[in-house]
Amino acid sequence: MLFSQALLPTVVLALAALQALASDTFIAAIYEHAVILPDPTEEPISPDNALALMNKNMDVLEGAIKEAAQKGAHIIVTPENGIYGWRYTRESIYPYLEDIPDPVVNWIPCTVPSRFGPAPVQKRLSCMARNNSIYVVANIGDKKLCDSSDPKCPRDGHCQYNTDVVFDPQGKLVARYHKYNLFRSETHFNYPKEPEAVAFETPFGKFGIFTCFDILFSEPALVLVSKMLVDTMLFPAAWKNVLPFLTAVEFHSAWAMGMGVNLLSANTHNTSMAMTGSGLFTPEGPAAYHHDSATEEGCLLLAELSTHPRLSPTYPPAISWSLYATSIKKFPGQNDTFSGAVRRDIFTFNELRHEAGNYTVCQGDRCCHLVYQMSNKREDEVYVLGAFDGLHGSLIKYHWQICTLLKCLSTDLSTCGQPVEMAQTRFEMFSLSGTFGTSYVFPEVLYSGVQLAPGEFEVLSDGRLKSKRGTSRPLITVTLFGRLYEKDLPHPLRT
Repeated sequence: MLFSQALLPTVVLALAALQALASDTFIAAIYEHAVILPDPTEEPISPDNALALMNKNMDVLEGAIKEAAQKGAHIIVTPENGIYGWRYTRESIYPYLEDIPDPVVNWIPCTVPSRFGPAPVQKRLSCMARNNSIYVVANIGDKKLCDSSDPKCPRDGHCQYNTDVVFDPQGKLVARYHKYNLFRSETHFNYPKEPEAVAFETPFGKFGIFTCFDILFSEPALVLVSKMLVDTMLFPAAWKNVLPFLTAVEFHSAWAMGMGVNLLSANTHNTSMAMTGSGLFTPEGPAAYHHDSATEEGCLLLAELSTHPRLSPTYPPAISWSLYATSIKKFPGQNDTFSGAVRRDIFTFNELRHEAGNYTVCQGDRCCHLVYQMSNKREDEVYVLGAFDGLHGSLIKYHWQICTLLKCLSTDLSTCGQPVEMAQTRFEMFSLSGTFGTSYVFPEVLYSGVQLAPGEFEVLSDGRLKSKRGTSRPLITVTLFGRLYEKDLPHPLRT
């Protein structure tokens, strides 16, 4: 009897793995975490005090992991900065870091915690995965000694990396990823010497992993999707929402559709910094998503996803993004344009003056075309068709090509492109297309209240983003967001 009881957890785990292997779907979970933050300080605190803060956050994450596992989830993703928060200098974050080894060492921190030195955070995450028989994805900090004779070695003799880790249902470290595209505020971290493309196999598909700002760049995002052919991307993020195009649920859903993979997006939750928006996104649209700018609560989401989305009978067909737009004539009104700024990007806009119409607007040799019918044209709301083709960003610049139908903040045309969250105008139909110079285009439809429109629009094989049966909510923006990766400026590490 004692022998049988000892074997029971192993048997249950083996049966669960076999069941996942035989299935065309799996249960995925993400947790949007309202992170407990440290007190701002430029001086390092003691390792014990640093661990005390991290344990408070891990207490919350452990509750979410247990609940997800009890509901049948095979994997859960938690946010960037979800364990130690932010507000750090290079010196003050050091007590929060651990030495994270390469997964080839075949290590289960839960059972051998001190094999590579003190690793209380890795031990606890490993035990969460092992005790709940679930893959756990978390974001922590890695520290590595470096050769002081190397000109790329920092003066303090070590490198610090923003790092994602993955533990399998046995608690083994199976993936480690160092963030390559650091946001401008991440001066306390170093770039890895080379971009990392980290992927691993599971009983329910091939997974890749990257962090927050990485999603906008070819390395590692495009490499993982187009060259390594992952099925599902794991995406810890600390995403600050930026309307009209870069709100988390809006862009992350569009990215999954444009790339044709699953995206498990777990965001931090902090309304004072406009951080919210997480989801389980698929090539067909969102399976589940969450956007909450009113409360300070965390949120657990679960959904059943396709193990190999490219093999699904509902997988979207290949799209020729410029086919339709290059076949049409430039309709009257094209020259009645004005310039407006979306943040610091100068768009070419054309006001939609009528309740229905055909409009074309161009910037350089790139043109956008819109056919639309409003349900009722309000005098107090203005919509425009806009085009942009150029570099965006500050520290790392990247090339956008955008076609957009968007609501202006007010009837003053100088406000077109400023953030808008609410609207009252509905459309009976819209069809947006453009002459893109890339095959990487991400379709977005955002409704009033920062809500998505699952199942209410489609992308035709000729590149038209069309409504199916009108809009069920007032419209904020309809956007085709193109990325010309080959025109990006070099990564700061390579300049």
